[in-house]
Amino acid sequence: MSIFTPTNQIRLTNVAVVRTKKGGKRFEIACYKNKVMNWRSGAEKDLDEVLQTPTVFINVSKGQVAKKEDLSKAFGTDDLTEICKEILAKGELQVSDKERHNQLEQMFRDIATIVAEKCVNPETKRPYTVSLIERAMKDIHYSVKANKSTKQQALEVIRQLKESIQIQRAHMRLRFVLPAKDGKRLKEKLKPLIKVVEDEDFDEQLEMVCLIDPGCFREIDELIRCETKGKGTLEVLSLKDVEEGEERLE
Repeated sequence: MSIFTPTNQIRLTNVAVVRTKKGGKRFEIACYKNKVMNWRSGAEKDLDEVLQTPTVFINVSKGQVAKKEDLSKAFGTDDLTEICKEILAKGELQVSDKERHNQLEQMFRDIATIVAEKCVNPETKRPYTVSLIERAMKDIHYSVKANKSTKQQALEVIRQLKESIQIQRAHMRLRFVLPAKDGKRLKEKLKPLIKVVEDEDFDEQLEMVCLIDPGCFREIDELIRCETKGKGTLEVLSLKDVEEGEERLE
């Protein structure tokens, strides 16, 4: 598809249209095909790299630009950057059936890859293969959502797969050292956030090696920094506590 904008007659080629409806009106933006999904996944952060032109249209192919008052009424602002961001986030990418099918298939594989990278069988500590995760996703009839990032969907898949296979996020291994005066008090606060204590030494200071759920890392980091006023230390020993070899489903 190629279009002419009525303002400067620049030909826009390789156009991907993202469309949304607000207040009974249609609004569209002209983007580069391969950049829309990159923006939604967080891989692309420069809006200028995504948009062919920072203009909001009512019809991209005819070059019909949306009126300023219609934009203000529908979006509550006439800031084109903010409006384009909202359309990018919530709008529907207009693609052919074949393109949509290929896009969803690729996203399905990407989600399975993220899940395989982040998870293990909790009994064996072994990681699952990507193909095994793909099979498990098909078994639960997981439906890919084109307008949600693969990372978000991977977390949703992990939650759903827990009902059908043995799976959990691989634990992180941490070592933290706390001043003696804070050790006992802080240990009680950290207890609910720790999965397994592997080693503990309390002499002049509390030194502990433990396994945690990755989702708790930020909370633990903030707790140690704030409660010890920067005197405690936290070290990541390994991002994933896994055994060698791959998990198989017989």
